[in-house]
Amino acid sequence: MRRMTHGSTSVLTVLVAMAATLGFLLAGTAVPAQAAATRIMALGDSITGSPGCWRALLWSRLANTGQTNVDFVGTLPPQGCGIAYDGENEGHGGALVTSVADQNQLPGWLSATRPDIVLMHFGTNDVWSNRPTATILAAYGKLVDQMRTSNPDTKILVAKIIPMNPSTCAECGQRTSALNAAIPGWAATKTTARSPVVVVDQWTGFSTATDTYDGVHPNASGDQKMADRWFPALTALLDGGPTVPPVTPTPTPPVTPTPTPTVPPPAGGCTAVYKTTNQWSGGFQGEVTVKNAGAAITGWTTSWTFTGRQISQAWNATLTQTGAAVTARNAAWNGSLASGATATFGFISSGTGSPDPQVSCTTG
Repeated sequence: MRRMTHGSTSVLTVLVAMAATLGFLLAGTAVPAQAAATRIMALGDSITGSPGCWRALLWSRLANTGQTNVDFVGTLPPQGCGIAYDGENEGHGGALVTSVADQNQLPGWLSATRPDIVLMHFGTNDVWSNRPTATILAAYGKLVDQMRTSNPDTKILVAKIIPMNPSTCAECGQRTSALNAAIPGWAATKTTARSPVVVVDQWTGFSTATDTYDGVHPNASGDQKMADRWFPALTALLDGGPTVPPVTPTPTPPVTPTPTPTVPPPAGGCTAVYKTTNQWSGGFQGEVTVKNAGAAITGWTTSWTFTGRQISQAWNATLTQTGAAVTARNAAWNGSLASGATATFGFISSGTGSPDPQVSCTTG
């Protein structure tokens, strides 16, 4: 065997040192664990979703304070609030939390959206429909159980709901107060270390006279108050968001996109779709969704015939009824619709929800 000379030994030592240094540098380039976006579901009725502009204000405040790794999720699309925001939600206009629980509607929404955190402001229509407090709380409990079945680590923010004073329900204010008084005790029985239930007080300091436009639904001032109440409770939960394992990215060749010609939206009007969302002895709740089928519009009007039915309350539209003839025009904030955008309004009426009326829609 040939003996290694002193010069050879020196060269080998240098090569080994270079290899060690290269290995250290390569190890230092590993992609660190990335925090997955925390998925947030806003769950409720029209106060949450039609249009529920407190969600837009909340999303903007999160972004402005560096909380950008969030994803608002839901099976419903956003409605116009004057600003760009992540608006998917589960704010179902006219929904009763007791009906959602009885009909097991939530599991499907959870399966489609997989939230980590749920913001729940729910129960206004139940109070309006004189559902007992105990029944509403039992529905809350069932929904929390379904959330935990979908994701055992779900964190839940439950609101003391905002006050209500509709002209057609003198007792609603007291019923709301009774429900809100019972929510903290209920939450204490449902919270766990793994899946906390946190009460957010949307009730205190909220005025139906100055913070709603109809005694029930928040105006701009009310939306701001709601966003401000959600914000500290939500940010307190966001540090514990889910993570995904480290990933080494695979280089991909650059792709030059093929230019797509810009085609202006076709000229056209709007369409309107009616559905009955709830029904009880002697009355029902209906909902109409208006969709812009053409170029951007600045206003819309719907009309239909309601024989033997009298509307007593409406929201998210200015509604008039003369005999059987019903006309509903956009509210000040939901008349401007981009191509393909929608707006939803609802109402309560005497009689029965069927047969469904044929609703026409005109723009302007």
